[in-house]
Amino acid sequence: MSYTALYRKWRPARFEDVRGQDHIVQTIRNQLASGHIGHAYLFTGTRGVGKTTMAKILARAVNCEHPVNGSPCNECPSCRAILSGNSVNVVEIDAASNNGVDNIREIREEVRYKPTEGKYRVYIIDEVHMLSAGAFNAILKTLEEPPEYVIFILATTEVQKIPVTVLSRCQRYDFRRLSLEELKQQLNELLQAENVQADEEAVTYLARQADGSSRDALSLLERCISFGAGEVLTYDRVLDVLGAVDQTVFSKVLRAVLKGDVRETIDSVDEILASGREVTRFVTEFIQYLRNALLVQTENPSEAVLGISKENMARLREEARQMEIPEVMRFIRIQSALLNEIRFSTSRRTLLELALIKMMMPAMESDEESLRDRIRFLEEKVNELSKGQIRFEEAPAMKPLPEKTVAPAAKIEVPEATYEEYKQIRNDWKDILFALKSPLMRALLQGTTFVPGEEGKWTVLFKDKFYYNSFENQNFIADLTEELKKKYGKEFAITSRLLEAAEAAPQVVLGSRIPGIEMEIKEEGEPI
Repeated sequence: MSYTALYRKWRPARFEDVRGQDHIVQTIRNQLASGHIGHAYLFTGTRGVGKTTMAKILARAVNCEHPVNGSPCNECPSCRAILSGNSVNVVEIDAASNNGVDNIREIREEVRYKPTEGKYRVYIIDEVHMLSAGAFNAILKTLEEPPEYVIFILATTEVQKIPVTVLSRCQRYDFRRLSLEELKQQLNELLQAENVQADEEAVTYLARQADGSSRDALSLLERCISFGAGEVLTYDRVLDVLGAVDQTVFSKVLRAVLKGDVRETIDSVDEILASGREVTRFVTEFIQYLRNALLVQTENPSEAVLGISKENMARLREEARQMEIPEVMRFIRIQSALLNEIRFSTSRRTLLELALIKMMMPAMESDEESLRDRIRFLEEKVNELSKGQIRFEEAPAMKPLPEKTVAPAAKIEVPEATYEEYKQIRNDWKDILFALKSPLMRALLQGTTFVPGEEGKWTVLFKDKFYYNSFENQNFIADLTEELKKKYGKEFAITSRLLEAAEAAPQVVLGSRIPGIEMEIKEEGEPI
């Protein structure tokens, strides 16, 4: 016997089995009881909340020979034929792959004939928003005035893509996401039926990760059950299977960010990724953690509301006290923007590290929330200075604002051999950065300029003070020198320098080759 996925095995067969959609179930059952059945229904809502399931139950209910309180009996020949997929009265169409005018024309031809058995011919069109403009136009007349024995049930996750002319011809029902408690109850009942033991914390985590989708909850549970092979489903096992991160890790990362400790933050990222955790899931759950911190600051919810333990709640409250509400909102905005970026990036780790560094440095941004954080940061430092807790020279300087006018770029004249070497390094710069072991070092060197200096030295020019200070503090000069030595087989004397606010990167030019003849070949000093 072939294996059946849990979400199919436990799909509701009657109206009373449908969870979280009582407002829709009651309305449809009242219509069935009164005989006022609509000719076109539109079921809309996020994935996995019961749209197709409800459509199939309704299709059986209108054709059932012995309905029970409006629900299909699932025993009569009509119900059994529909359940097995052998009924000619119920046609399911996937609009994602059958979205042309010809497919709709076939339906228009079929509806002209009455059902040979049963009362209604039902057409269930899933993902209806995928129909072409021509297909929508072709079905309009049929939707408006279908034969009395025809019912259309349209299902979609993107109702905004459906033409208004179609919407106005349908009874619209909006399916809501299931609550955390509804999903937990469903998972516990299924675990009991499947004879699987699970920790309450594991069930709560699965329900939360499903994000209101019953199908997603069952799919996640199925993965965990398959991995456990009869063992107790624990919270740690769920984290391992889903590539998720424990709450304590988010606490560790957030505290490192609040301290402004770049090294500890990067080391935490190393630990997370080394343990096999997935970057996208980490960012998604970190946003949830920050959201919980915001709720603690504004509403003071209980552990049950947030779905976390007392120990994690105590840590979260302590961290929330260290932040202002605008600061938490800025953190959430940075991580949300990161979530959009990493979906299409192959350098997810680097983007994550940069986002965490940006959280530490409001001076890197110019929006209103960041400016407020910068002012708050300065106020804290002024208070510390007034109390004698730090010396003035220890207070971090603010990032200088760009000047409207930039001084003309200086020129660096070099002999031909040095000039050719400079061009080679410039051409190889991306490969050099890619070979660096530290992703933080690669990130800090983005946007720098590498130019020959005095007395045979080479200089890395930085435009951003924070990047420059971080590069210096981590002593990355030695690592860069070693990488250049490996690539070119020679020693390089390297220094680093921060460009002034109004200073442009210098131009590297080739000096005269023939005495008495002025000849320069210019290379613009744009970032490499």
